[in-house]
Amino acid sequence: MIASLRGKIQSSSLNSLVLDVSGVGYLVQVIPSLALNAAVGNECFVHTAFVVREDAFTIFGFETLEELAAFDLLRSVTGVGPKSALSIIHQLGVQDLSAAVLNEDDSAFKQVSGIGPKTAKLIVVTLAGKIQGGSARGASSIDTDVVSALTGLGYQQKVAEQAVTSAKKDAKDASKEALLRIALQKIGKG
Repeated sequence: MIASLRGKIQSSSLNSLVLDVSGVGYLVQVIPSLALNAAVGNECFVHTAFVVREDAFTIFGFETLEELAAFDLLRSVTGVGPKSALSIIHQLGVQDLSAAVLNEDDSAFKQVSGIGPKTAKLIVVTLAGKIQGGSARGASSIDTDVVSALTGLGYQQKVAEQAVTSAKKDAKDASKEALLRIALQKIGKG
């Protein structure tokens, strides 16, 4: 997984940047405001989501961890793909997105191109318990990633979830890697 990229901007378009990282150019899909503020030749840092589909591998870049967490949460909604999630973040921003979910205001999502009334309602219903205090919770995506890593190593889903829950009690603000290490230790002791 590619968690972040730092490099010089080779080129930019309305929705993407090409970042030169140690001689390798990475095409990163971004919101238009980030692309428009990017000057060729300047250094840029983005938090990333690496999305694998059967027809493409795509990197999505964000200025803040809150935007990345919101992107991951939006993608968890049935019918919201990565491009739609990016459009929602661009048009609403993290604060307005959070407020719309907390206030159960699906009309904010209907204004985004490609989001119909059913999908707008589904976004509000699905994210209702996942958004707290005006911002998207990033911890849930970290937990999910660590559980996925553990199940990928062959552990059962329930064992992986219990190990992550136990690991979080020992290290509340641990990084994804640290949480995985602690969870593996918990499984080894159990």
